[in-house]
Amino acid sequence: MPGRLLLVEDTPSLSMVYRQVLERAGHPVISASTLAEARAQIGVERMRLVMLDLQLPDGDGLELLDELHRDRPEVRVIVITANGSINRAVQAMRAGAFDFLVKPFDETRLLSAVQNALATAPFVPEAAVEAETGRDGFEGFIGRSTAMREIYRMVRSIGRSTATVFITGESGTGKDVCARAIHAVSARAAKPFVPLNCAAIPRDLLESEVFGHLKGAFTGALSDKPGAAAVANGGTLFLDEICEMDLSLQTKLLRFLQTSTIQPVGSARATPVDVRIVCATNRDPAEEVRAGRFREDLYYRLHVVPIHMPPLRGRPEDIIEIASANLAAFAAEEGKTFTGFDPEVSRILASRPWPGNVRQLLNVLRNVVVLHDGPLVTADMLPVELSLTEAPPAPVAAPAAAAVEPPAGSNGARSAGNLSDRIAPLVGTPLAEVERQLIEATIEHCGGSIPRAAKVLELSPSTIYRKIESWAAGQRQAGA
Repeated sequence: MPGRLLLVEDTPSLSMVYRQVLERAGHPVISASTLAEARAQIGVERMRLVMLDLQLPDGDGLELLDELHRDRPEVRVIVITANGSINRAVQAMRAGAFDFLVKPFDETRLLSAVQNALATAPFVPEAAVEAETGRDGFEGFIGRSTAMREIYRMVRSIGRSTATVFITGESGTGKDVCARAIHAVSARAAKPFVPLNCAAIPRDLLESEVFGHLKGAFTGALSDKPGAAAVANGGTLFLDEICEMDLSLQTKLLRFLQTSTIQPVGSARATPVDVRIVCATNRDPAEEVRAGRFREDLYYRLHVVPIHMPPLRGRPEDIIEIASANLAAFAAEEGKTFTGFDPEVSRILASRPWPGNVRQLLNVLRNVVVLHDGPLVTADMLPVELSLTEAPPAPVAAPAAAAVEPPAGSNGARSAGNLSDRIAPLVGTPLAEVERQLIEATIEHCGGSIPRAAKVLELSPSTIYRKIESWAAGQRQAGA
């Protein structure tokens, strides 16, 4: 194994301990306690790996990281940071560090990080990463927006590490795709990727699903079953919807993260496993902690390297690209002849807010392909709800609601007056009756079209239909 390991640590006692552990494991080590000493050693020695403390007497360790990243991209860097400086560690990862260690760390964690760094493929220069992310997609993603190019760069950096990753984002933004991409670019890519949806498994079975069970451990346990953590040994365990996990199981997950061992249900013996944890949620994890639904200590254990998936409305330039790629795939699956979208459909797709994000867009495209045929997708093929709820253009006149004729008996002559004059006829009227009068007047103004009225009122057409049915039922009961 040519090349040595450079340890840059200014605390003599820690430097001695780290060096002894590394040398016992067969890694030749050169020590430095300042940036100046480290630069001198790098100038005369062939280094394969640098372990770099960020707080040094003569400067910031990130300075040396930047220099290595620019001039010696083949050298891997593991940064060392004090507890409570996670943001600095994340900053270092984004600057090109391979991994980071938070003091205090044990011998196993130290050696694992070093071995992973030395065993992986050569460091990919930033120029190569930029060239790769400039393509149409990246590891299952589609899109070339600035927001997605940043995600690609982060995934590439995070993938080189063994640190726990916490993915957040709205439903349908691609958190699962992100987790798979992190695994695919990591040194664990050849090992299993095991996804587990914490919200889809009954609470009393979740512990068994994660940690496994022995035959006879509970009613229905007819044979030994390895849990997801054991199946993922050597690879990545993806815990989706982590904030849905029961508090009692959160305690066991925390112990698993601290000890790297699992204890199947019914077993008296713990078994060591080597698993990288990636978790995701569509909730605000900090808010879940404040509400007492998620353990604070587990949150800080998991929330090491955060990555937030942008909503589709935040990258509108990617919408047509995503739609085109999936239209072609769905058409091939269904044996249809679609080749693209007409201009009106492209405008509708690009202007819609997409609250369900990419998942909602794909559902719309699947609906179109199943029910119609091409070659072009036209506006009449789109689901009715899509064209009704697209984001309206910026108003150039008074809002549509202002043009609605007032209901009979509401003293429309006063409508041009101030707010008090306009609402005076309604004072003393129950709110439900005011709502009914407004909805009925809007429907009349829209020529009896409930979909058009719904668009003016910013409601779903189904909401108005339900209200009309409830009003009719009320009249029938009154007549009876």
